[in-house]
Order: sequence, then C-alpha cells, then structure tokens
Amino acid sequence: LQSMYEFQSMVCLLTGMDVANASMYDEATATAEAVLTACSITKRSKVVVPDTFHPTTLEVLETYAEGRELTLVRVPTFTIDDDGAFHDCWDAVAAAIDDDTACVAVQVPNFFGWVHECQDIAETVHAHGAMFVVSADPVALGILTPPGEYGADIVTGEGHSLALPPGLGGPRLGLYATRKKYLRQMPGRVSGMTEDIEGKRGFVLTLQAREQHIRREKATSNICTNEALAALAFTINVSWLGPEGMRKKAELCLAKSHYAAAQIDALPGYAVSAPGPYIKEFVVHCPAPVSSVNEHLLENGVLGGYDLGKLRAELDRHMLVCVTELNTREDIDRLVAALREFGA
Repeated sequence: LQSMYEFQSMVCLLTGMDVANASMYDEATATAEAVLTACSITKRSKVVVPDTFHPTTLEVLETYAEGRELTLVRVPTFTIDDDGAFHDCWDAVAAAIDDDTACVAVQVPNFFGWVHECQDIAETVHAHGAMFVVSADPVALGILTPPGEYGADIVTGEGHSLALPPGLGGPRLGLYATRKKYLRQMPGRVSGMTEDIEGKRGFVLTLQAREQHIRREKATSNICTNEALAALAFTINVSWLGPEGMRKKAELCLAKSHYAAAQIDALPGYAVSAPGPYIKEFVVHCPAPVSSVNEHLLENGVLGGYDLGKLRAELDRHMLVCVTELNTREDIDRLVAALREFGA
C-alpha cells in the first residue's frame, strides 16, 4: 500500500495533477477510461481526438465509444505534400469543438513524435464546457511543462519504459491522474495515508465505494485491478532517478534524436519531416518503400524504424524512427551508414 501511495505521488509530480490512482492496464485503457469519465461528468457524448494519436489507442477508443454509444470525431491534423513532407493542421482540432463536446483528448508528444502547443486548445475546450484529456509520455515530462499547468483535467500515460524491459504483449503500466474535484469519478484503486488509533502512520485502500466490487453496475469503471508490480518497478526507478535524473534522461533523448535526425537528413534521398518540436521520435522520408529499406538494414544488423505504410498506404516511404538515451553515438552512426549504403 505504501508503494502504491508513493507511485501515486510521483505520477502527480510528473503530471502536475492533484490525485492519481494506483495504475491501470496501459495507456490505451487509461485514456479510454479518462474519456468515459469526461463523458460521465459533462453528460455529453462527443469526443474529439486528432488523428496523430497512437493508432492502437485510437482502436481502443473506438471500441469503448461503440459500447457506450459515444461519437468519436477523428480530426485530420496533417497533410503531406508531393515531396513527402508533413504539414501541420493543428487548428482543425479547435474548429471541431462545440457545445456538444464532452472532451478533447490529445497526445504529447503525438504518435509521430511532434509536441504541439496545447494552452490555446485547453482554453477553447473549457470555453465550451468540455474537459481536456492529455496522454503524456512520462519520459518527455522530464523537460516538458506538466499538463496540469496548461489546463489538463485528466492526464494519462504509459509508464512501461520507466519500469519494465521490452516485452511482446505486456505487461504494461497505465498512468492516470486528475483534479481533486474529480477524485470520486476516477477509476481504479487509490491508496491513502492515515493514522491509526495510536497515532502511527498507516496506508489504506480508500474511497472503495466507487469501485466495481461494491458498486457493481453503478461503479465508475469496470476495471477493478491494476499493474501493482510494474508500478512498484516504476516507483523504484523514478525515485532513483529523481527530478535531475528524469530531466537528464529526457535531455539525452532530445540530443541524441536531433543528432540522428541531422545525420539522416543530410543523406541524399532522405528527408526528416517534423512540422513541430520533437524529443524521441521523428519521421524520415526514404528514397524507396520502407519495407525495402528495413530489409537492407536488417541484413546489416540494424533494426529499422516503423513502416508507416502499415497505417496508411500513402506513407509507404515514411519511416518512424525512435532514438532514446540507450542508443549510443556508435549505434546512430551505424544506422546512418547503412541508410547511406542503401541510397547509394
């Protein structure tokens, strides 16, 4: 219970929010639960999301929306020119908000790695009486403004990279934090600190009356468990890193990704397309279909980036590259050399 409490405290510090639960399955379900919470609070059913959200999260949102008869509006927020460059259409999100909107959910950074300015969106959302949901990368929050400081009502995220090694199929670690006034609508377990009759500090599962095992069909959520083991690993790692370590981790990601992007962008036939600031992920337009490029990279012992053509056919020459603090300069130079060899 104490580890849960410490985990909740760390999530609140990272996100700039008042309260957090003891974890959820993953970012996708945490975001979907946040959307349901917003619809319940506002008593509205329209949900606005940009199309730059992570595709699997969008699929989960669509599943939740169908079951609850919600209207999920996916807003196109980028275009691609004849040279394969991305162009931002972020203003389209604000244009989609009206008085029927329950919430707007955005991702920071988005699936393509760009970081959008969200202050104006938050103000527009609240002007229409809706709620603002932000799915944020906790590593990026080491250097980004906490969502709570620019108007987020609920913040979600994926804590996997701060807790667990890579694994196919999980487990994952969903983060969920919100304002104190929405505490009783928040899904999931909550650990609280209290004192016993002798004045000794203790920890308890609190506010359980909102949970499924008591409220049944009237519960705030059907989710009545969490990822406590992964949350414990997250707590240990983040407490070890501390604020300076989290900042350094994010700064390393930023520096290394920009070094990689500059080297790749200088190669003949390749172009980095980033209409906004980025920290870890960026898109590369390749001289041939990404599937062919990745085959060549694999032959040279390099695991290539994600083929965006799997999502949209017109993106078959666009590769999503992710660079983190774990990638050495030698790793990056090896990738660049293999890309140069393919383009030669």
